[in-house]
Amino acid sequence: MTAEASHTPWYREVSGRQWKSLFAAWIGYLLDGFDFVLITLVLTEIADEFDLGTASAASLVSGAFITRWLGGALLGAMGDRYGRKPAMIASILLYSLGTFACGFAWNYFSLFSARLLIGMGMAGEYSASATYALESWPAGLRNRASGFLISGYAGGTIIASELYKWVVPHWGWRWMFYIGVLPVFVALWVRRALPEAGDWRAEVAASGAARPNPFRPLFTGRRGYLNAALAVAASAALFCVFTPLGEGWRWPLSLPAAGALLAFAAQLGGRRGWLLYVALMCTVFCAFLYSWPIQALLPTYLKTELGYAPSEVTDAMFYAGFGTMAGCWLAGFAGDRIGTRRAYAYTLLASLCFVFPVFAVRDTLVGLGVLLFCLLALSQGISGILPKYIAGHFPTENRAASLGFVYNTGALGGAVAPVLGARLAEGMPLGQALAVLTSGLTLVVIVLVGADVPRRLGRLVDPGLTGDQLLRERPLAADTPG
Repeated sequence: MTAEASHTPWYREVSGRQWKSLFAAWIGYLLDGFDFVLITLVLTEIADEFDLGTASAASLVSGAFITRWLGGALLGAMGDRYGRKPAMIASILLYSLGTFACGFAWNYFSLFSARLLIGMGMAGEYSASATYALESWPAGLRNRASGFLISGYAGGTIIASELYKWVVPHWGWRWMFYIGVLPVFVALWVRRALPEAGDWRAEVAASGAARPNPFRPLFTGRRGYLNAALAVAASAALFCVFTPLGEGWRWPLSLPAAGALLAFAAQLGGRRGWLLYVALMCTVFCAFLYSWPIQALLPTYLKTELGYAPSEVTDAMFYAGFGTMAGCWLAGFAGDRIGTRRAYAYTLLASLCFVFPVFAVRDTLVGLGVLLFCLLALSQGISGILPKYIAGHFPTENRAASLGFVYNTGALGGAVAPVLGARLAEGMPLGQALAVLTSGLTLVVIVLVGADVPRRLGRLVDPGLTGDQLLRERPLAADTPG
């Protein structure tokens, strides 16, 4: 490398087409964040209209996580077989229409059912957009691409928070969901304007080989019928676990559902990869358990325990959302500078300094906002490089399906988190419950990621398991002719 090349600014290594690819995926994430966070903002209004307790209302947040494992798997497989772009479009359509349907809900179960559709779309958005953006950028800048991409989700939460203070007091909570149909138009633009991801085009579409079918191990022969029955049973069990239908039977239903999902992971991973799949799922599960109690119940905490008005909730959520966005950017640069795992572990360790102070401040909105900014920048912002961390474990031909299944099955931690937080709040203040969950599970994730536990476990059954596979991709793949 010449001296001149070594001093080239990093952003000049990214072509115009690669910036366009990232921007399109970022817009999808922004709309995803907008649609998903709406339920957390209007949870108290919905609880009042449908006469729900805190735990039942919190389960509406959980609803979108129940179908994520299925949506991530199906839309991820679609991305591996037919391209990242069609999967992105399908996911945007799903979560947009699901959000629109929420505005017409007439009771708890109709709203919960609409949330299931949002979950499938959101899962597909994660796997398709993440693989699309990562495979379109230079190899040495893919932590940055990941961080920039996920920051779009935080941008969506900021926009939703700003709309909340104008829309809900004047027109009611349902109008927040009617607005959610707007991403359909983005999906149409994406279909017309974007090139396909470079790595997928070069390694799958142009290879001349048969298109990959990531679910062939699950649905061939007699095993296919058994796995189809398991998928239906797992979905039904999860539905009952997170709704009043499963009252008194949650543990008996949770265990077979978890067993079915672990069986799918073992089959998808195969003899050599099953332990890696399971370990990554557990890591993501713990990551959601530390992050989602605050993400899901912060507006409820601000309104119920601190007595904030809608405009004050909006201000606090602005600090939190912008902190997450800035943290995603920081995570991307840190990941490329010191490595993905180190950046993840060090940043989470620093976030522990802010957890309990956030819930100790009660009388100053500015002070609370500053602390929320710092906490969310370090704890939620680092999730900006989670797609890069997970995707680096898988090759191009099955990356979208593996990322989609592993991440979105682990994301069931996001279904457990708000309900667990609400249950803990029955015996202690809600703020204290959120602080305990966040700090405890953050420590677990620091150990899992920092010590590279998933890859170490994977090597017990596959000694040839290699390092980060994204670092060996073509750096300028997105510029190959399409």
